[in-house]
Amino acid sequence: MKEKNYRSLLKSVSWRLTGTIDTFVISFLITGQVKTAISISGVEILTKITLYYFHERLWNKIKIGKIVETPIDYQI
Repeated sequence: MKEKNYRSLLKSVSWRLTGTIDTFVISFLITGQVKTAISISGVEILTKITLYYFHERLWNKIKIGKIVETPIDYQI
């Protein structure tokens, strides 16, 4: 099954939002500063959406673990 590009983009954004919340919490716990945590999270959200998108598109082309399902032809 082939995925459309916008599906990969939506997956990238949803996953990155989850990851960014995690990065913000960790950054805040380490630095104790909201401003620094926001700065770190703001930079990484843009770079990691881009990296994940291209990673996802590359994996969509790799056939390892994919099964091609053929429709069952019913004859009456």
